[in-house]
Amino acid sequence: FLKPRPFRDAVVVPCRMCAAQGNHDQLYTWAAVNQPTHSLDPLEGKLPGQLKGHWFPAKPGGDIGPGLKSTEAELFSKSAVKEKKQPLSDTITKSKVVKLLNNKRSQAVGILMSSLHLDMKDIQLAILNLDNTVVDLETLQALYENRAQQEELDKIEKHIKASKDKENAKPLDKPEHFLHQLSLIPNFSGRVFCILFQSSFSECMSSIMKKLDTLQRVCKALQDSPTVKQVLGLVLAFGNFMNGGNRTRGQADGFTLDILPKLKDVKSSDGMKSLLSYIVSYYLRHFDEDAGRETCVYPLPEPHDLFQSSQMKFEDFQKDLNRLRKDLKACTSEVEKVCKVSDEDNLQPFKDKMDVFLLTVFFSVKAKSGEKEPSPNTLFCVWHEFSSDFKDQWKKENKVILKERLKAAEECFRQAKEKASYSVKPKHASGIVSSSFTLVLVILSRFVQQKFAKNWYK
Repeated sequence: FLKPRPFRDAVVVPCRMCAAQGNHDQLYTWAAVNQPTHSLDPLEGKLPGQLKGHWFPAKPGGDIGPGLKSTEAELFSKSAVKEKKQPLSDTITKSKVVKLLNNKRSQAVGILMSSLHLDMKDIQLAILNLDNTVVDLETLQALYENRAQQEELDKIEKHIKASKDKENAKPLDKPEHFLHQLSLIPNFSGRVFCILFQSSFSECMSSIMKKLDTLQRVCKALQDSPTVKQVLGLVLAFGNFMNGGNRTRGQADGFTLDILPKLKDVKSSDGMKSLLSYIVSYYLRHFDEDAGRETCVYPLPEPHDLFQSSQMKFEDFQKDLNRLRKDLKACTSEVEKVCKVSDEDNLQPFKDKMDVFLLTVFFSVKAKSGEKEPSPNTLFCVWHEFSSDFKDQWKKENKVILKERLKAAEECFRQAKEKASYSVKPKHASGIVSSSFTLVLVILSRFVQQKFAKNWYK
């Protein structure tokens, strides 16, 4: 059953928990409703005097209700929402900074700073100890390229000296401050230059030596290879034979190399073969004992090596070597300068490592000869075209020879088998001789099949 409504003049006081005196900053969860659902104006003067601000006063640590203490009620209390204050940096007007770099330069340094996740102390230790594990070579290259120039350093140092004794001096902008910190590293520019040169020297020398090795190998093959001489001898012999009716051209002792790429254009009378294919066929059949076999070796330098050699220029080699020689001299000078002005604490391990490096590579750069040579392109372009055409015909002719060898082996086996079928058995033969001969034929047939059935040429 529902309770009867109170009389009109009866006062209904909301049963709310009272807050302990002296701790009004804490509110109880169910006291978050600040406004009652009905008007309290008619109740003015009728409520007890202690009901001020709609809160019942209570003594600290006392009871606030039957069986409930104020300390227990605080378990469900929450802190009052305090007014948020603006950060101190927002209330104070930002001081202006000094920009000594132009916009483009300042932006470039700012981008570099944002890409670095290192402290300036880590950068300094990595440079002094030649440690590439903390600061890699790519980062060192970026730091070296964006280092402060002497004019910029003069401006920065001038501003620092001028604002040293001023109380309200404007600070440097971040890019300017970063460049100034880099300049404080002992001999930053000289040390980083030596580190970068040490890392790039091996790579540059390896690239140059690889090209020179290819060039030297091709030159040696063209000059000393007996197979190359045999091919050129065939070209000369067939040329003299074809020009036999001409007294001047039919008795030639040599020919110009530019005719080699043109041999494929000289056709036979029936148009089925070219002079190049005939020379290749003649060489394989009369000079190469391994023709048609896996052990057959190409007689000319590889077209790939000839193409690489044709793209080389002696001027490029000269430029690369001159640049290395110049950088090596500069590195030697920087090492001497750093060792001269560095403190004893910052001298090692830079001095020992650089001394070993310079001693190792000093004699690897040879002095230039100064002689003018014809470009490799003049010689090797002709040979590249001729070798490519020659190799195509060489592959085709090897396949033809392989088929001929296989056919000859099959014919030999067939004749041996027919001869065995007409053999007369001896009197009182026990069949041992016939069986042995049949076994030999079977072994021979298997050997021939294994030897010639597959195309071993690749």
